[in-house]
Amino acid sequence: QVQLVESGGGLVQPGGSLRLSCVASGTLFRLYGMRWYRQAPGKQRELVATISASGSSTNYYADSVKGRFTISRDNAKNTVYLQMNSLKPEDTAVYYCNLVTGASDNWGQGTQVTVSS
Repeated sequence: QVQLVESGGGLVQPGGSLRLSCVASGTLFRLYGMRWYRQAPGKQRELVATISASGSSTNYYADSVKGRFTISRDNAKNTVYLQMNSLKPEDTAVYYCNLVTGASDNWGQGTQVTVSS
């Protein structure tokens, strides 16, 4: 059974930074691409960034975060990261990591990011 556990969220002032982590277990993490999504109150879940299984292909970023967020992974630690810089109030959301295998679509519990002064 795949488990994903996010951490690293919190309250930060505009212009600040946070690094989110997502640790995976119960699967061969290194075989799968990973995604970060976010969902703000009253809005649909939005794809934020993706990274390939090896991490060597070009990553995808939503236009709203391009140049500010960086996705990365450490396959030795079964962990994917989302480095978020120059945070804006509109980045406030619950952030989720996502791993899709041939058999299942797996989500973590989410971590809250609040950007406010």
